[in-house]
Amino acid sequence: MGFQHNEQVVEKWGRFELTLQGPSDGNPFKEVQLTARFQYKNYIVQPDGFYDGNGTYRIRFMPDRVGVWTYVTHCNHSDLDGQHGEFVCVEASRENHGPVRVKDQYVFAYEDGKPYMPFGTTCYHWTHHGDERLEELTLESLKESPFNKVRMCLLPTRDMKAPLRLVFDGSCPEDVDKTRFNPDFFNHFEKRIADLMDLGIEADLVLFHPYDKGFWGVDNMDAVSDTFYLRYVIARLSSFRNVWWSLCNEYDFNTFKTVEDWDRLIQFVQHHDPYQHLRSIHNGTKMYKSSWVYDFSKPWITHQSIQHWDAELTTSWREANAKPVVIDEISYEGNSSRRWGNISGEEMTHRFWEAMSRGGFVGHGESFIDKETRAWISSGGKLYGESTKRIAFLRKLMEEGPSDWIKAWQRGDYGLQYFGHHQHAYTYVELSDNASYRLEIIDTWDMTITPVKGTFCGRTKVDLPGKPNLALRIWKL
Repeated sequence: MGFQHNEQVVEKWGRFELTLQGPSDGNPFKEVQLTARFQYKNYIVQPDGFYDGNGTYRIRFMPDRVGVWTYVTHCNHSDLDGQHGEFVCVEASRENHGPVRVKDQYVFAYEDGKPYMPFGTTCYHWTHHGDERLEELTLESLKESPFNKVRMCLLPTRDMKAPLRLVFDGSCPEDVDKTRFNPDFFNHFEKRIADLMDLGIEADLVLFHPYDKGFWGVDNMDAVSDTFYLRYVIARLSSFRNVWWSLCNEYDFNTFKTVEDWDRLIQFVQHHDPYQHLRSIHNGTKMYKSSWVYDFSKPWITHQSIQHWDAELTTSWREANAKPVVIDEISYEGNSSRRWGNISGEEMTHRFWEAMSRGGFVGHGESFIDKETRAWISSGGKLYGESTKRIAFLRKLMEEGPSDWIKAWQRGDYGLQYFGHHQHAYTYVELSDNASYRLEIIDTWDMTITPVKGTFCGRTKVDLPGKPNLALRIWKL
């Protein structure tokens, strides 16, 4: 047993890391079980440790209370058992607001209370190809974009050929060893999660997918291999405050697993994640086939992660489950031949507005096949579409208003009406007789805001320009 007085000062929701040396013979990934007990007064958290190769073991911990924390390790190997010490947790720095949580049923906020609205995008495998230049370009594109959440995968797909970074030991399908992990993959992946954190971007990690078809052998693993993989991923990555868990992308396309399997696996994540990051699962196109619909009301699901092209359904999804609606895949702007990858920037912008005016959130993606860096959704690079700056305009408008704009409308404090493809010459709005309001006409494509002269109350007629893609914003004075 050894005591370590760790001089490291860790900020609240930061990351404390304990590094230990231990056995490297045999298969330490499977044979060494390492955990630690972190304690602040009478509050206890017990994260798993993990093997990081070359005889090095690590235990990571995200403290959420300011003060002195003590710890002691527990391990089935004597060299790693009973190591104990303490460290000090201080207040969070200015840009550190903690993990994102669900707030008031339908919206999100950071743990310190600051509102958070997900404006997501998709870059499934931007970290896998070993192209540092392309990855840095992706980060630069994200920095200049409105996107504050990125959906990204850990496991490879069938069309990804060696050489590439793999979660497991091995370099090609013939020598992949799913009983051992690849620390180099994770060290790089963690660096990119930290890069996203520095940009204020959440990493929505897709843990499984159906796109391998047995090539790498990662979408048809048995139950023991699945949980072995999940436990290691959680041990390594859960201490990053900007992590979300997406158990599977298009889970209903994976023919090797049932809904009961997904229930079991997401409950495993819930049980082993000490910090209870956001958790969901993402459907394919079988949203309305009763045998495949995932029940988002299940208690281990924190929010609804949906694929569907029709944003008008946001209202019914809110009514079905009192949880945030995030349409993570609503089709992609681009010119791909695939049905999901060729909508216009105008249509993407429309779908964002349609969903958000109904109280939901939307994810973006691009799939251009004839650009310098093609298929943003797969590999990142540059953003070429016309919707990105309109989404930035929408984000600015939404963040100027209340964090739950639907409840604000129900109270009569604020309103956001979107007219979509319709081109009204005028509309009527029902305002309170006992308050005064100011109105603004928003052109969602031209990105203009035109105040309506005067103040209003009661039933009010509003003249409109008679063109599509307009919205009306209502402010109580």
